[in-house]
Amino acid sequence: MRRSLKWLAVATTIVMIFILLGGALVTKTGSGMGCGRSWPLCEGKFVPSEITPELVIELAHRLVSGVGGIMVLGLSVWSWKAIGHIRETKFLSLLSVIFLLLQGLIGAAAVLWGQSGFVLALHFGISLVSFAAVFLLTLLIFEVDKKFDAEKVIIDKRMGFHIVGVSIYSYLVIYTGALVRHMKASLVCLDWPFCSNDKFSLPSDIYQWVQMGHRTAAGLIFIWIAYIFYLAVRHYKEQKVLYWGWMIAFILVTLQVIAGAFIIFSLLNLYIALLHAFFITCLFGVLSYFLLLYSRSRRNQH
Repeated sequence: MRRSLKWLAVATTIVMIFILLGGALVTKTGSGMGCGRSWPLCEGKFVPSEITPELVIELAHRLVSGVGGIMVLGLSVWSWKAIGHIRETKFLSLLSVIFLLLQGLIGAAAVLWGQSGFVLALHFGISLVSFAAVFLLTLLIFEVDKKFDAEKVIIDKRMGFHIVGVSIYSYLVIYTGALVRHMKASLVCLDWPFCSNDKFSLPSDIYQWVQMGHRTAAGLIFIWIAYIFYLAVRHYKEQKVLYWGWMIAFILVTLQVIAGAFIIFSLLNLYIALLHAFFITCLFGVLSYFLLLYSRSRRNQH
């Protein structure tokens, strides 16, 4: 039974990644209205008469999201029964289902009634919470904690502050990135890292403010994670899960920044844009695991 549960957990995690990337693809290709003001059917039909690329992308995203929802629900119920004795299991099971339903409702509302870019930007972040819950459930099912001896990890207040702080801040970075996409502000600044490298000036409109706000936020999280990685190398080498975890986080945030720059250099290459979303998804998963470790460390110290 446990082996089958592992297969389901891995498959669900992969499907959740496809849901997140699918949402980014819908936004990047302007396919949000590919099925018209109709949900869950396309143009109010099971088989639309006119097939367009936008329709295919939007419909595929809905189908994957629907399959993912069933898989998340199945994984949550099965995990509750199989490893419900682990403290975090029930909370993560509920979190994964609730946030996946919430992102589906926001997506449906956007199609049926339309939403501002500021509201639509929440969609990706809400999906990320569901992904993180599924990802952590998968780690618990595979007993990763035992392999890393994570139960014995002691995280002091300084490292705990950075874990909580950078995890919360990462959500702001993710929101600003999603806002850039939904406001179609990706190419309002054709230079990098500044809006114009020839002369320094403040952004001239809301679109440039959104773009440069995201770049600033991304730059700050890069510096913050680089500093935490430095602390891990200096003071936490003996705790392998922290040492290697922050090394992975630093690599991911570096790749995310590079991909963000190449989105500009390539004039919004779709594959690079999807890689950008993929790297931040993986980074959020790693940070979520650190939050789990910190929660356990606090419990063990009391």
